[in-house]
Amino acid sequence: MAKERKLFGTDGVRDLANTGNMTPEIALRLGRAFIRFTHGKRIVIGCDTRLSGRMLEGALYSGMSSEGAEVYLTGINPTPGVSYAVKVLGADGGAVISASHNPAEYNGIKFLGSDGCKLSDDEELAVEEFLSRDERNTSHNVGRVYDSPGLVKDYALHIASLLNPEAVMNNVAFDCADGASAMSVPVLVDATKFSQLNTKIISQDFDGLNINRDCGVMHMANLTSYVVKNGMSLGFAFDGDADRVLISDDKGRIIDGDIILWVLGRWLKKFSGNDKVVVTVMSNMALEAHFSDEGIKTLRCPVGDRYVLETMRESGAGLGGEQSGHIIASDFTSTGDGLCTAMLFLNAVHDLGENVSTLADRFGRYPQRLTNLALIRPRESVDMDSVNAIVAEYTERITNGRIFIRTSGTEPLLRILVEAPELETVEELSAILSSRLKEFC
Repeated sequence: MAKERKLFGTDGVRDLANTGNMTPEIALRLGRAFIRFTHGKRIVIGCDTRLSGRMLEGALYSGMSSEGAEVYLTGINPTPGVSYAVKVLGADGGAVISASHNPAEYNGIKFLGSDGCKLSDDEELAVEEFLSRDERNTSHNVGRVYDSPGLVKDYALHIASLLNPEAVMNNVAFDCADGASAMSVPVLVDATKFSQLNTKIISQDFDGLNINRDCGVMHMANLTSYVVKNGMSLGFAFDGDADRVLISDDKGRIIDGDIILWVLGRWLKKFSGNDKVVVTVMSNMALEAHFSDEGIKTLRCPVGDRYVLETMRESGAGLGGEQSGHIIASDFTSTGDGLCTAMLFLNAVHDLGENVSTLADRFGRYPQRLTNLALIRPRESVDMDSVNAIVAEYTERITNGRIFIRTSGTEPLLRILVEAPELETVEELSAILSSRLKEFC
């Protein structure tokens, strides 16, 4: 039987900060293990705005430096900003200290390879094996540590350069989730025509404790209400490390990752000829129907932007993403990138002559409900064979629909997704399955 990762989940190692798997001691050992795995000589580190970020940063770069690695500290920087810096510097890898969309009391560490992409499952398993040895470097070769905050500005200016000046819209709002994009979005705005128009930046006053609190992609009402109240044309919301984006139209309706992919998929096919798009098992079935009508092939993969990227590479697809707003356009970025996606969306809307106000109406999604059941036991011990047997029983009752169950890789949750053409069926089956599956949690 193949070994399974014990520390790494869907998006790196994550836990309540200063406890469990997210203590300075673990961070130091992870840094040391990562260098032993990569034999890296040059590494980039960035973090989001959490209070615990600097504590973990110090421990992480200490472990790396003790192995002789040269470390560049970019400070508060989106995950895609670290990815960009890795490639610009020709570094051997990178690390991001962030718990993404989770509340401020959590934190996490995820590693990037020399290509700026997240490590594969096998690579993370290898890091865990080095971690288990906990060998010490007896060499006196201590690596240098550099403060390199200018790399954050370089990333923001790079994103600004992707935007067609003619695609810039008036009355646009950016919700930074009091996270890492609060450092990048102002630079992007100042470097583009946004600075000459009525552009608003909200939720950018971070204090280390308010990241993702009542703002960003996890609390879209913050942006949608602002857009409607202030007569904005459009709004972009990011998560804590800005690798995700969701959009509000002028009526305050949410344009999620599925609709963003629908727009970008048509745009890329028209202007680059690529006719394949990778989506996860969570994407709405309406997206497949739309792509089929456009002659675009839809490929599905497990949840997680790492798996999206792997499937893109295997299939030659130029675009992939998740309903949650992780979008990867391989000609432009190596990982989910909220700011990049926002700029590409504006380009696509302009080039396709799209009416953003009607996108939500025209998409016509199938009714879908996602229910989260709290896990008391470790996710590895959930009896998924029995769970899947129950799912199969009810799946037979749906026509042109589906049921999908999985344990979360980032939170102690069992996720139940029900999708069908009829809302009544979705609500009924969601309630039944939630009741029956509680015993496995």
